Amino acid sequence: MPDATKIRIVFLGTPEFAATCLQNLIDQNAHVVAVITAPDKPAGRGLHLHKSAVKLVAEATGIPVLQPEKLKNPEFLEELKSYQPDLGIVVAFRMLPELLWRMPTMGTFNLHASLLPAFRGAAPINWALMRGEKQTGITTFFLQHEIDTGDLLLQETVDIGENENVGSLYERLMNQGAALVWKTVCGIADGTLTPFPQDESKVSFAPKIFKDTCLLDFNRPAQELHNQIRGLSPVPGAWFLKDGKVMKVLSSLPETIPSDNMEPGTLRVLRPGELGISTKDNWLNLLEIQPEGKRKMTAKEFLAGHTIEKL
Repeated sequence: MPDATKIRIVFLGTPEFAATCLQNLIDQNAHVVAVITAPDKPAGRGLHLHKSAVKLVAEATGIPVLQPEKLKNPEFLEELKSYQPDLGIVVAFRMLPELLWRMPTMGTFNLHASLLPAFRGAAPINWALMRGEKQTGITTFFLQHEIDTGDLLLQETVDIGENENVGSLYERLMNQGAALVWKTVCGIADGTLTPFPQDESKVSFAPKIFKDTCLLDFNRPAQELHNQIRGLSPVPGAWFLKDGKVMKVLSSLPETIPSDNMEPGTLRVLRPGELGISTKDNWLNLLEIQPEGKRKMTAKEFLAGHTIEKL
């Protein structure tokens, strides 16, 4: 059986979630021969070129970095072939052409932040929270033609806190995912992993988050809105319009106080220093908000500068 530290790995990823996985591979003495990441992009006021989190980790360790604009570029593919990859690992990257993911002799696997086939798609962490799930998890699976449909390798379940937001869940899944990636490499190396197909009867989807996804509709129940808010916090942030301006809601709590005698979307002071908004059924307590063009603030801070009627 090949030694897990001798397998020639090509790693593909861009953001912090992927960089944490790459760093753990390096810490485990994995033989990462090349990294593929997104091209540097202009960012900030000066529009200086910004390196991806994955590129920063790779450069700090001296791992060659490839940044193709197009993944089917023949010159890029020839360069990648020269590294003689045994195994490809994909974490938070774009869709790959078949000739790329088939190149490594032992295959290419992906880390996905859900218990596949649940929440296939671009935003599995957000949608697990927005749907009010009590558990989610992480999955490694071999790539095939359709996105997030390949045979499963390893899965681990993660409990979701009752009021947890996407920021804290992302952090936990990122760190646990990094360990699962290495465990998958070891399992492939020693031949103990047997890929098995996904159960198509349990498929659900996690599409990309757009601005409209973040709009709060107060004709929905308070608990559903609370789940939407925590599934979008801290970024991009759920929002509604107040006096024609965007008001982001970064944290909330559903109340048991009925709001059925009030027009949905009405703001009221629930208790001293507590801002509520009426929904389809109960009041929703807005704990932390960010008015357009201003810093984020507590409800108490907001109420100090605004006159809102008491309930």
